[in-house]
Amino acid sequence: MRTFFVLILALAIALPGTVLGASVDELQKKIDQLYEEIDYLQEQIDKNTMHAATDRISFYGDLRVKADTLHYRDLTNVQPAFVNDSTSGLLVPNFNTDGTLKRKTDDFDNDLLYTTRLRLGMKAKVYKNVKFHGRLLMYKNWGDSTNVKVFDSWNSFTMDGTNSGNTTSDYLQVERAYFSWNDIGGSNFYLSIGRRPSTYGPPAHLRENELRGGTPSGHLVNFNFDGMTIGYKLGRVTGVEGQVVRFCYGQGYESEYGNGELFNEIDLEDTHLGGFNIDLLNDGTNFLQLTLFGAKDVTDGFKGVLAVPSSFLPASFQSAIFPGFNLLTRVQATHNIGDMLLGGVGYLREEDSGLKWFVSLGWTRTDPNGEAGLFGGLNKDAELIPVDANGNPATIGVDAVAFAPTGRTTDDSAENGYSVYLGVQIPAPMGKLGVEYNYGSKYWLPFTQAQDDVVGSKLATRGHVGEVYYIVDVNPNMFIKVAGLYYDYEYTGSGAPVGEPKKVEDVQAGKVYSMLPAIDEVWDLNASITVRF
Repeated sequence: MRTFFVLILALAIALPGTVLGASVDELQKKIDQLYEEIDYLQEQIDKNTMHAATDRISFYGDLRVKADTLHYRDLTNVQPAFVNDSTSGLLVPNFNTDGTLKRKTDDFDNDLLYTTRLRLGMKAKVYKNVKFHGRLLMYKNWGDSTNVKVFDSWNSFTMDGTNSGNTTSDYLQVERAYFSWNDIGGSNFYLSIGRRPSTYGPPAHLRENELRGGTPSGHLVNFNFDGMTIGYKLGRVTGVEGQVVRFCYGQGYESEYGNGELFNEIDLEDTHLGGFNIDLLNDGTNFLQLTLFGAKDVTDGFKGVLAVPSSFLPASFQSAIFPGFNLLTRVQATHNIGDMLLGGVGYLREEDSGLKWFVSLGWTRTDPNGEAGLFGGLNKDAELIPVDANGNPATIGVDAVAFAPTGRTTDDSAENGYSVYLGVQIPAPMGKLGVEYNYGSKYWLPFTQAQDDVVGSKLATRGHVGEVYYIVDVNPNMFIKVAGLYYDYEYTGSGAPVGEPKKVEDVQAGKVYSMLPAIDEVWDLNASITVRF
């Protein structure tokens, strides 16, 4: 373009002055002005070319500010079942005179808890059938950026799969990062690899007031993991709208790398996940989904960092630590404790009136292998025996000074758990009204620990949960949500893969032991404002 203008100018200069009707000086000025305009146009062309070549990522996101008021009822802490006698130095029972375990049951209130969640999404078109998707996330409670919690429940143990649903710090963490390769070779197959979109799946996305956020059923999976999906768009063959078959694979735990493997002290298998997620129908009105997958070589823990509560420490440690200080430690798994199967079917429908309703059924099966770590095996307690000062089997009150784990569980029978999840969302003035209910049985154990309910994943509850919420749509990119949740726990250990679930009422009565506090009931009243950008 610049060369073209120069040629025109040269021709103009060569023309007779009487034809141009202008002096040489005037022509020179016009030439200089044209050069400036050409340079400006060239600069704009360069900018547009550079933008098209490099600025191919689109950013979007949402910000949620939330306030919860939490009210725990009949929270029970059990004292150690056996203690060292200060006179004899032997291990003696720490029971009440009626033979029950010593325990303390009380109410607990957290009148105000503020949290902020920032999700920064990004996407890019790599090629006509290849796309990149990612999402960064910050989730914190106000006044805390330590990234570590004191270990008082399984919900406080932050690990790789649950970082997005647990308040951590003001760090941005990678919740999702994957590419999708569609219509491979002109076929109906697609491939996606990376950190998976495995949170906020249907029908749990309704209470979030957003579109389907994850691939698997939110009733069974709300958990971050790294892996891949091979999908086939079956609807193109059958004619059934939205019919897709997916095989998903992932790794839940890397046993060697980063765990001190070069000392040759690691004797664990990696945890692998695999299964099918099938959308049988997805026509915009009806959604029907089947899920079936398994976890092989489940471990008794996950890589993470936590602050050990003083009640877990020996008396000598407790006296040596200043008030307000905790023992910070990195934890990792010690045993492979068995295998799991999870399955479910969910149906969601949207009526012409805008009313939405759903029903979802879930099933889990735990198959322990008999191995156990400190907190137990797969849905089983660890076997402990009294030992003397030399570590030999002993008798309580005679020569026993401690308990030692045998590395085995009390039994290794397989257990089945089930859950039902129901809900309806009704159009209401300025927004919508939602009502949900879910129930989980004694051995119910889904992968929903990344659900960001501050009490703990409501869908992992072994017991009953009812929720009522009202969403006010301020504008298309902003809404207010007011909600109330009621948790009625029947068994301990909701969301925990280790330890035998105990009846909460038996813990309260001192009939059975619970290492972590046993929760009976919780009220969670909350209000939030979310803006999308």
